[in-house]
Amino acid sequence: MSASAAGLDRRGFILEHTNLLPVPHAPEVSLHVAQEATELWQKTEDELATIGLPPPFWAFAWAGGQALARYLLDDPAIIRGRRVLDFASGSGLVAIAAAKGGAASVEACDIDAFAAEAIALNAAANDVGVLVRLDDLVGRDEGWEVVCAGDVCYERTMAESVIAWLSDLSSRGTQVLIGDPGRSYLPKHRLEPLASYAVPVTRSLEDAEIKNSTVWRLKA
Repeated sequence: MSASAAGLDRRGFILEHTNLLPVPHAPEVSLHVAQEATELWQKTEDELATIGLPPPFWAFAWAGGQALARYLLDDPAIIRGRRVLDFASGSGLVAIAAAKGGAASVEACDIDAFAAEAIALNAAANDVGVLVRLDDLVGRDEGWEVVCAGDVCYERTMAESVIAWLSDLSSRGTQVLIGDPGRSYLPKHRLEPLASYAVPVTRSLEDAEIKNSTVWRLKA
């Protein structure tokens, strides 16, 4: 990370450009989200791209994450009392739902420092404990009992790498839950559907106002 990036007031940027609002399909959780999606996206491209920062994925409740959050809130038995990792957490939505559902511990990881700050802000706003990890955990096995991953199959290389890692975790007994609205590189032949939802999303970022989204279990 450059010196300029290191000196950014990430918390101030997030608070200035978002509002704390209930998640449409999981209103038990509130997130700092951008109400003007294209405006924030353009702002990060214009002002932050010069110092190598990724787009503001953390500022939105994506369809796969909303589906996973709804599933955990409605049927928390799978995570209650267990150690949970929310991979590529973004806003922290799924991690917060897991904490509300009674997980013994919840870790939320992302490689974007803005996402890490957003997760911390959102966890505090929802009065839950989430360990934020600014790290790429692909390839590691730290004993998680449940791993959740929302909207991770939109790019081929990432999807192949992540699914291979998650498959290794699943083969040793980890429950792997994937939330997805039909992204291009979702390996459905390796998945078992658990629940489906009609999820309201940000129309300016998706191809519809409602995305039919499914929670899948990765087969061992």
